[in-house]
Amino acid sequence: MPRQQRCLSVASAQLAGPVVAPGAGVDEAVAGFVTGKRKATEVAHAVWRSIVQKGDTVVDATCGNGNDTFALLKMVADESGRGRVYGMDIQDTAIDSTSSFLKMAVDSREMELVKLFPICHSRMEEIVPKDSPVRLVAFNLGYLPGGDKTIVTVPKTTELALQAASRIVSSGGLISVLVYIGHLGGRAQLSFVESFAPSMSFDTWMSCKFEMIHRPVAPLPVLIHAQEVITVFGVCKGEIAQHKRQAMGSQSKK
Repeated sequence: MPRQQRCLSVASAQLAGPVVAPGAGVDEAVAGFVTGKRKATEVAHAVWRSIVQKGDTVVDATCGNGNDTFALLKMVADESGRGRVYGMDIQDTAIDSTSSFLKMAVDSREMELVKLFPICHSRMEEIVPKDSPVRLVAFNLGYLPGGDKTIVTVPKTTELALQAASRIVSSGGLISVLVYIGHLGGRAQLSFVESFAPSMSFDTWMSCKFEMIHRPVAPLPVLIHAQEVITVFGVCKGEIAQHKRQAMGSQSKK
């Protein structure tokens, strides 16, 4: 019987353990990661907190069991009620698990800020309002912890989802991809993400990867940051730099 493939990853933060304490910063999380005392999810959450603000709109592209959805909700929720978390997963069981977890973990006011959809993450643009700038899109690539391990994410739909994320993330925002590689197909997924990130214009995007060399099957955070857009007389600074490089290239060929 062929292995079933899925278009949405649901490897949630629960697989990697508890998240960083609310007061922990990026420096502490990264230092702990280097010394083996912090996990990949802790690094990712610390970076999220440095970028996400109260009232922001964020997307959990892989709800899983709801741990990341919960973490994101706590980052955006405030008294204004403007914050929104759009969560999705291809498996109904994951959506049900996330919904049940949130109903126990947050109050009704915060619950209203979360919108859950049983769809593939490649369709995120269909559910996020076009007039809502998105500060963060978070992915976990793998399988649903506690679920069917043969249902995994595949590069084809991950590519569509990453492309969609790049279109909706606002300037200064972040695409966070946590790649779980300790399962069949995990390495292929990582190779795809590693090739996708550099393909994005370095004038407007900056990417990095955290890897534990002594732990070859540990999950890897890949972070893709949308650089702040700076304009000069109405022209994007990145476009000016690109024109300069093209001009220099033309001169060198003469």
